[in-house]
Amino acid sequence: MKLNVGGIDRIARIAAGLVLIGLAATGTVGVWGWLGLVPLTTGAIGWCPPYAILGLNTCSMKNKD
Repeated sequence: MKLNVGGIDRIARIAAGLVLIGLAATGTVGVWGWLGLVPLTTGAIGWCPPYAILGLNTCSMKNKD
C-alpha cells in the first residue's frame, strides 16, 4: 500500500475529522458527524482508497513498494 495523501491534505483531513467527531460527541450535528472517522483515519494512515482507485496522489515523496 503506497502513501497517496500528502502533508497538507493529511493535516486538513485530521482536523476536519476531529471537528466532526467533536460536534457529533456534543450532539451539535447528530450521528452524521461520526463520519468524521473516515477523514481522520485516512489522514492518520496516509492512504485514501478513492485516491488509489482514481490514481490521485497528493504525497510529494516518491513511494517505494
